[in-house]
Amino acid sequence: MQEKNTTFSYATRPMSAILFGSRWLQVPLYLGLIIAQGVYVFHFMVELIHLVQKVPDMHEADIMLIVLGLIDVVMISNLLIMVIVGGYETFVSRLNLKGHPDEPDWLSHVNANLLKVKLATAIIGISSIHLLKTFINAPNLDEKVLIWQTVIHMAFVASAISIAWIDKLMTHSDSKH
Repeated sequence: MQEKNTTFSYATRPMSAILFGSRWLQVPLYLGLIIAQGVYVFHFMVELIHLVQKVPDMHEADIMLIVLGLIDVVMISNLLIMVIVGGYETFVSRLNLKGHPDEPDWLSHVNANLLKVKLATAIIGISSIHLLKTFINAPNLDEKVLIWQTVIHMAFVASAISIAWIDKLMTHSDSKH
C-alpha cells in the first residue's frame, strides 16, 4: 500500500498560502472587539458609581432599571468574549489552552455552528433584559414601543430556534455519513 504525502508546501501552492493566510486579516477585528469590551467595562463602572451615589434618593423601580442595565452590559460583554475567543479559535488560529485551569468548557468543542447557537441564545438573553426593562418602565412608554419590542424579541427567539434546529439537523446528518 502506498502512503500519501501529507506534507503541504506553500511554495508549490502560493494561492493556497495566500487564501489560508488571509484569515489573519481578522486579527484587527478581534482587537477592535477587545477595545469595545474595554468601553463596556468603563460604561459599567460609570453606571455602578451612579447607582451607588444616587441609591438613597432612588425608588426601587429606578434601582431595578439600573441593575438590569448593568446585567445587560455584562451579558453583552459575555457575548463579546464568545465572539472574540470562539471566533479567533474557529477562524484564525488555535489558542492552545489545553490544560489551562481557566479554559472555558465550550472552547474545546467550538465550531462555527456551535458559536452561532451560543450567540443566538446570548442575543435572546440580552433582548429579554431589554424587554424586562421596557415592561418595568411600561407606564412611561407608548404602547407601540411595547408591541414592537415584544415582536422583535419573538423574532430573535424564532431565529435562535431555527439556528439550533438547523444545527441539530446538520449534526444528525453528518453523523450518518
